[in-house]
Amino acid sequence: MNHLSSRMTAVQSPIIPIVGQLIRDNAGTISLGQGVVFYPPPEAAIAHITKFINDPNNHKYQAVQGIRPLIEIITQKLEEDNQIKLNNKRSILVTAGGNMAFVNAILAITQAGDEIILNTPYYFNHEMAITMADCQPVLVATDENYQLRPDAIKQAITDKTRAIVTISPNNPTGVIYSEPMLREINQICQEKGIYHISDEPYEYFTYNGIKHFSPGSIQGNENHTISLYSLSKAYGFASWRIGYMVIPKHLLDAVKKIQDTILICPPVISQYAAVGALNIGKKYCQQNLREIAKVRDFIEESFIDLQDICTLIPSDGAFYLFLKINTEIKDIELVEQLIKNYQVAVLPGTTFGMTEGCYLRIAYGSLQQSTAIEGIERLKRGLKEILSR
Repeated sequence: MNHLSSRMTAVQSPIIPIVGQLIRDNAGTISLGQGVVFYPPPEAAIAHITKFINDPNNHKYQAVQGIRPLIEIITQKLEEDNQIKLNNKRSILVTAGGNMAFVNAILAITQAGDEIILNTPYYFNHEMAITMADCQPVLVATDENYQLRPDAIKQAITDKTRAIVTISPNNPTGVIYSEPMLREINQICQEKGIYHISDEPYEYFTYNGIKHFSPGSIQGNENHTISLYSLSKAYGFASWRIGYMVIPKHLLDAVKKIQDTILICPPVISQYAAVGALNIGKKYCQQNLREIAKVRDFIEESFIDLQDICTLIPSDGAFYLFLKINTEIKDIELVEQLIKNYQVAVLPGTTFGMTEGCYLRIAYGSLQQSTAIEGIERLKRGLKEILSR
C-alpha cells in the first residue's frame, strides 16, 4: 500500500502553479499574480559567466557556504547597503534563493512541535516550510493598515516559540515596517531568548522617499538575528536561484549540515553571475524601479473610484497591493471567475492566511505600463460586474 505523509497532507498546495494552470487554460490572460520583475539580469551578470566556464574546476562541487568572491562582495554590500558589519559572531551562507535560506533557518533552530510566529497576512512559503518541519505556525494579525502589533506578538510567545518572522517591505501587502517598530520586535526577541528572522528580498523596492531598515544592523543583536536576502527580485534573477543569509556564528555548523544534505553547494554558475550583478549593485534595481513606480501610481489611482466595493491600503514598498473586497464570494472563486471570464489573474488572500473576508493580492513588478493599464481595466470591470450580480 502507498501511504501519503501526514506531514505533507497538512501543507497547503502552492498557489502559483494552480493559478498558472488556470492562466494557461485561458489564453490571453494578463497575470497580476506572480511576484517577478519585468527586467532581466544585468549584462555584467551574464558576462561574468565566462569566468565560470574558463575554469574547469568549476564543474566540480564547491564550498557548501558559497564561493569566496561572492561572499566577499556580499560582505561589502551588507556593510554599505544594510549597515551590517561582519565579525566573529556572524557568518554568511549563500543559498539557492531566499526560500531555501528560510528553510535552512527553520530546520537549524527548531525541533518537531516548536512554534514560529508569523504575522498575517503572511508569505505562504514561510507557512508551508514551518509546517513541513513539523512545527506550528502561530498567526498574529496585523492592524487595519497591515502594521505589526508588538503587544499581540508578545502575548503569542510561549515556551515553544523559537522565532518571530518579519518581512519588510512586505509580501503580500507592500507595507514597510518602520525602524522603531523593527527595533521593538528585535528587542522582544532578545528579551525572550528567541530569534528574529528578518526576510528582506524587497529591500530596494521602496517609494515616496521611504528608506528600508535592516534589523541586522542593530548593535549587539548578532546572537539572535537571522537576516535573509535574495537576488531574485532586485536583479531579475528569479530562475537563477541565488540568495544568502546572515546568521549567528553558533548556527553555522547546523545550517551547513542542512545545505550539504539538500543542495551540497549553491549552483556555482549562478554564483558567478551573482558576483557580476553585485559588482553593479543596487543602482541596477533603482534605475528600473522608476518604471515600476509609474505602474504602482497608476494602479493606486485606478482604484479610487472603486472604494464602494473594495479597500486598498496605501503601501510604500515591494511591488504588491492587497485588496479587501466587499463580498461574500470566496476569494478563490473570485480568482477563477476573473481568469475565465475577464482574462486577468490575481492571487487569493486565503493563501496568505486571510481566512476571514475576501482578499486579493495584485503583483505589478512584471508589467510594462501598457500591459498594466489593460490588466487593471480588466480587473476593475470584472470586479464591478461580478459584485453587482
